[in-house]
Amino acid sequence: METILVIDDVQTDRELVGKVVTSAGHQAVYASDGAEALAKAKSIKPAMIFLDVVMPIQDGFKTTRALKNDPETAKIPVVLVTSKGTESDRFWGKRQGADDHVAKPFSPDTLLQIIRRYAR
Repeated sequence: METILVIDDVQTDRELVGKVVTSAGHQAVYASDGAEALAKAKSIKPAMIFLDVVMPIQDGFKTTRALKNDPETAKIPVVLVTSKGTESDRFWGKRQGADDHVAKPFSPDTLLQIIRRYAR
């Protein structure tokens, strides 16, 4: 069982992603903003991160950049799970270092495929 960090400022969205994580046999750990996510990523060293983009305090793009620029967290796969699903959003996410992108609303099967791809 791996630990997967789920970051979203909307509790319902965190719980939806978390249900998919636990149904895949992994442990979900939650954060509600980018600053909290950075601290948790360093302390728990998750197998992967699901990260919303539109959040207060620090958005997902800045959080991704910070994670990928820090040697302690740079190798953790970051998957953006966001309502920002245009090609330019995908491009910008990749440019910040995101490993993948899932548009909301998502299907549980899509998240399961991503978990299989990135979780150790």
